[in-house]
Amino acid sequence: MSTTKIEQKIVGFSIADKQDTSPAEAKAIAIEHMHENVNRPEMLVGATYKIKTPLSDHALYITINDIVLNPDTDHEQRRPFEVFINSKNLEHYQWVVALTRVISAVFRKGGDVTFLVEELKAVFDPQGGYFKSGGRFMPSLVAEIGDAIEKHMKSIGLIQSEELSEVQKQVLAEKLEKYNQQHQLDSNASSDYPPNAELCLKCHTKAVIVMDGCKTCLSCGDSKCN
Repeated sequence: MSTTKIEQKIVGFSIADKQDTSPAEAKAIAIEHMHENVNRPEMLVGATYKIKTPLSDHALYITINDIVLNPDTDHEQRRPFEVFINSKNLEHYQWVVALTRVISAVFRKGGDVTFLVEELKAVFDPQGGYFKSGGRFMPSLVAEIGDAIEKHMKSIGLIQSEELSEVQKQVLAEKLEKYNQQHQLDSNASSDYPPNAELCLKCHTKAVIVMDGCKTCLSCGDSKCN
C-alpha cells in the first residue's frame, strides 16, 4: 500500500465514497461498535436468572437482553443492552428500578462495561450478608445481582471464565474425601463441603479446610501454607 506525506495544514475532510475504497476497507468501515446512539432492534436475545435469598420468601428474576452487533460476519458480537428485575416482593421496588435503569444506561454507552460486576459485588449490607446453598457467601442482594450479571457476561464471552481444570477438580475431590475420612464425616451430606470449613476470602465460599499444615479452598483451589 502506498503512502502519501501531507506537507500542508489540514483545513477540512470528507468521507470517501464506497466506490473509491477497496472491498476490505469498505468492510472495515461497516463494523458497528456499541454506543449510546445504536437503535434498539425489534427483537433482542437474552437470558433470565433466578435469585432466591433467605431475605425474602419471593425470588428475584433478572433478565438481561443482548444486542447482536455485526451479525453473520467475522465481527459478530453479543453485548448486553438492557436489564430488568422482577419480583413479587415490592419491598425493594424503588431502588431495584433505579438500579436497572442505571445499569441499562451504562450498557448502552458501550466500551468496557465489565467493571459493573466488581462494583456491584463489592456492595455490603450493613445488616450482614447471607450464605447460599453450597456454602457461598453473598455480602448483599446487590452483590448477588452483580454475580448474576457476571455469569451472563461469561456466557456471552465478555468475561473470560476462570474455571478449574479437570485435573484440579479431581485433586480437590480427593482432598475432600481424605479430609472426610480423617474427621469421620459423612461424604454424602447435603452440604458440598465439611460443616467446619472456613470462609474463603477469594471466592467467598465456606470451603476452606486445613490439611498437612495448609489452608486449601475446595471450591476455587486457593491454598496457603503456614
